[in-house]
Amino acid sequence: MSSASETTPAKRRGRRPAGQDTRAALLEAARAVFAESGYEGATVRGIATKAGVDAAMVNHWFGSKEGLFAQAVLELPFNPAELLDSLLSGPVEELSERIVRTFLTRWDESGGGMFAALVRSVAGHEQVAQVLREFFLNHLFNRLADKVGGEDAQFRATLCASQIIGMGMIRYVARFEPLASTDIETMVTAVAPTLQRYLTGSIS
Repeated sequence: MSSASETTPAKRRGRRPAGQDTRAALLEAARAVFAESGYEGATVRGIATKAGVDAAMVNHWFGSKEGLFAQAVLELPFNPAELLDSLLSGPVEELSERIVRTFLTRWDESGGGMFAALVRSVAGHEQVAQVLREFFLNHLFNRLADKVGGEDAQFRATLCASQIIGMGMIRYVARFEPLASTDIETMVTAVAPTLQRYLTGSIS
């Protein structure tokens, strides 16, 4: 007579079958691997293996390791590559309006909690701060400034980052009124011209 252990099929291990939430599995695995190995030590293959999925799924869902880190650890509510494409679609002279409107809309949707959590992460972890710098500069504002063209692209990029992050600090962390409760379109009208000058105007 066969024992239960002989007749009961072994629990399947390895890659997750189709239909399961691959994206959620990758986010969970990424948080664990980044915590264990740090950003530099973590690999796309290692994260995918822990999640039980193919490594190509990282690029499929998040675009890159940076994109996965942005959503798993920084918990940014967007895909960096998709955000860049969205910001670059449209006239250059309206780029600053799209930037201000996009960031305020995304952050307002979480009541500012997403930005405040991001700031706390940066304050407590140099590694997070480094990746945040890489994200906002290398993967966003440097690319935007390069796309626009002109001299001093990197300096323009850091000026843009200072404007957006500073706006977020005042609106969501320090909560200075009336800026903290001003509607998005009023903010766009007030802030976008300065940001557009940083991108395309004279800074000398």
